[in-house]
Amino acid sequence: MKVAVVGATGLVGSTMLQILAERDFPLTQLIPIASQRSVGKTIKYKGTDYPVVDMEQGIAMQPDIALFSAGGQTSLEWAEKFAAAGCVVIDNSSAWRMDPTKKLVVPEVNGHVLTAEDRIIANPNCSTIQMVMVLNPLHRAYGIKRVVVSTYQSVTGSGQKGVDHLLEERKSGSSEKPFYPHPIDLNVIPHIDSFLENGYTKEETKMILETQKIMGDDQIRVTATTVRVPVMGGHSESVNIEFEQPFELESIKSLLTAAPGIELLDDPARNHYPTPLKAFGTNEVWVGRIRRDESVANGLNCWIVADNLRKGAATNAVQIAEYLVENKIIQKNIMIKDKNY
Repeated sequence: MKVAVVGATGLVGSTMLQILAERDFPLTQLIPIASQRSVGKTIKYKGTDYPVVDMEQGIAMQPDIALFSAGGQTSLEWAEKFAAAGCVVIDNSSAWRMDPTKKLVVPEVNGHVLTAEDRIIANPNCSTIQMVMVLNPLHRAYGIKRVVVSTYQSVTGSGQKGVDHLLEERKSGSSEKPFYPHPIDLNVIPHIDSFLENGYTKEETKMILETQKIMGDDQIRVTATTVRVPVMGGHSESVNIEFEQPFELESIKSLLTAAPGIELLDDPARNHYPTPLKAFGTNEVWVGRIRRDESVANGLNCWIVADNLRKGAATNAVQIAEYLVENKIIQKNIMIKDKNY
């Protein structure tokens, strides 16, 4: 099985490579793909050096799976070309997420929707992934009416430019090439992605629409405020949930403890609750500060944290690929490709 990583030299792309190795994904050949300025460099994977190639070369090498993390415009230009060559594309950009013909997948939530006919699969927004991981088991048990979420998102979610902006400010007090519209060190910026006419940002709108699509229920009402904070390591979310049915707190905790991919850390008496530093380098979604919202019937507050480069992006993409392999979906696809190409 040949696996291409498009955007292999970027923050998410390099994390994808790391996770493929950590999880011992069953590839036989790695195809690292990047922009022309990186072509000719080598990437070491499990002790072997692989040359970085461009898009055309990558397609010619006929990968079976391509993990894309090179931005929406690149995905719009190239994903269909890879798919036409018999490759299954798992795309980390926003390019295909709301396309009604493409699946938007978090394997623990809706992996069952995948079929051999899916040639481009969308990886959700990082903040959406960690939230729906917690919402899904609770929705199945009690029915969610409404979600109010405020995010506290790491600069790593902006890529290397966001990280550089923060580090330059911490070193010298200012950034020569500022990425954000305001200083980020010792500050918070309630502005992620561009503003829309209704006053929401694209990031906030993604969380609303993607949550409904992934959970297969457009009756769940969601409102979001997304905020960039001067941390590295993970995104945090304050989430308020209103259920259709009454619940017991211990039942909530039991459901989350049993849910795959979730770590419950909720012991306020001992100051145990999730933080970005706790989540950094892990593939789980961490949840704590679980308590009733006493201002409304059937209301719950919780605090959700995950490493946005891992479960929020790279790990989820690799897990989609693993799901395709484990459920023999990709084998069917390879047979189709071998027959047609």
